[in-house]
Amino acid sequence: MNLAIFDLDHTLLPLDSDYSWVKFYVARCPVEERAVLLAKNEALMVAYQAGVLDPADSLSFLIGLLARRPRAQLESWHADFMKEIIVPVIGEAALTLIKHHQDAGDITLISTATNSFVTQPIAQALGISTLIATEPQENTQREFTGQWLGTPNFGPGKVTRVQQWLEQQGKTLENFNRSFFYSDSINDLPLLNQVTDPIATNPSPALKSIAYQQGWKTIRIFE
Repeated sequence: MNLAIFDLDHTLLPLDSDYSWVKFYVARCPVEERAVLLAKNEALMVAYQAGVLDPADSLSFLIGLLARRPRAQLESWHADFMKEIIVPVIGEAALTLIKHHQDAGDITLISTATNSFVTQPIAQALGISTLIATEPQENTQREFTGQWLGTPNFGPGKVTRVQQWLEQQGKTLENFNRSFFYSDSINDLPLLNQVTDPIATNPSPALKSIAYQQGWKTIRIFE
């Protein structure tokens, strides 16, 4: 049996769902709030692309935004976000790659730093039932508190969270004949270095260079 792990943003999707969600969210905020929120969103993206993102700073902002609005409002916005932004960019190549592994009997899962409120519907749209994501905390009324639960699913945290999930299944990576991880980002090097088949997918320049040095397979599934 094999395991196929997929990063989400710029790997299966030709966009960053966190960044795109914030832009979608901010467009529905009062005009006087927008400039500051958009500037922070841009700064986080620059730090992420440079491989120097502070997860706590990022999550305080991104999950903090969820706590600013009632859950019902967020869910209504997210339904529109899926229809207007996400579904139109889901490509056949991504779906074919996922189906290739599923048809082979491989266990498939998505591992993403983006929080599960944003990404659970996206995983469902891609046909993947198992999602490992950063988990926003909820109160007893299911409203978001602005905090997160456990280890953020970012950088080394992706290794921790995959290991925790495997333990729940009574397995380790070593139980699989092959373990694949598809990612575009240098931030995912910790998990890429753990699997038998690291695959640089639509790689950033930094990851493309490392993949070449390491002899890792490189693929592109969108332009």
